[in-house]
Amino acid sequence: MRRYLLRRVAAFVATLFFVSLIVFVVVRVLPGDPALIIMGTEGSPEATARLREAMGLDRSIQYEVPVGRLIASRLPVTIPLTLLAACLMSLTALPLGLYAAARHRRAGDYLAMAFSQVGIAVPSFWAGLLLIVLFSVRLGWVESGGFAGWSGGLWPAIRSLLLPAIALGLFQAAVLVRATRSAVLDVLREEYVRTARAKGVREALVLGKHTLRNALIPIVTVAGIQLGQLMAGSIVLESVFALPGLGRLALGAITARDLPVVQGVTLFVASSIVLINFAVDLAYVLLDPRIRYD
Repeated sequence: MRRYLLRRVAAFVATLFFVSLIVFVVVRVLPGDPALIIMGTEGSPEATARLREAMGLDRSIQYEVPVGRLIASRLPVTIPLTLLAACLMSLTALPLGLYAAARHRRAGDYLAMAFSQVGIAVPSFWAGLLLIVLFSVRLGWVESGGFAGWSGGLWPAIRSLLLPAIALGLFQAAVLVRATRSAVLDVLREEYVRTARAKGVREALVLGKHTLRNALIPIVTVAGIQLGQLMAGSIVLESVFALPGLGRLALGAITARDLPVVQGVTLFVASSIVLINFAVDLAYVLLDPRIRYD
């Protein structure tokens, strides 16, 4: 157990080091100069230099605050959005995948797979636009964009994040439905499940205790990967819903070629994904005692 944890921690630290190195190298070699784009091909070098200085591009800094503080100011939007999307994804995908496996090759299974296929086919930004048209423009239930802020109350803030969270979690829920169904079907074919059914154990207990619990390793693996993708995918959805999170910060920094901010956001997202994978590795120890004994 101790050796396993030490190996995981060493791999985590090494991965973070190489991620930071790659991010630094890639960001520094990115082409493009906003001053040249604005001035065009006929702009004189003197005028381009003055514009670069006026825009702060000679320092590559848009904001008069440290990058770490700037990123921290956007986390109250991005992290709740990611967690809300993850909750919606899990609450939708796990029961639906379990239901599809229990109704294998029957109507419920086909309906669940149809939902999964639609969710995979619809991009998150397109789903966000459709949700805006339906719930904001047509029905007028929620605002089409913006963030109410946590100081205005819990429900107004969550209400601002609800539509983007649904759009963000739709694709991931569709993938997790398939992963859950496949993992549960593999366990349902095991001998001990057939034995439990033959002894007259209730089907709900068979699915919940004997099946889902032993199918969690592949499900948690896929869910961990998806949680990292939710963090990265929020960049597009925050622009669609005009949310002041890391996504809009990153896009604005890329447009202005604000390299410190681009590097900081990229490194934060990459580190978050590495940390999530590390947490998944630790979850294996809790889910499967054989890992501790090995």
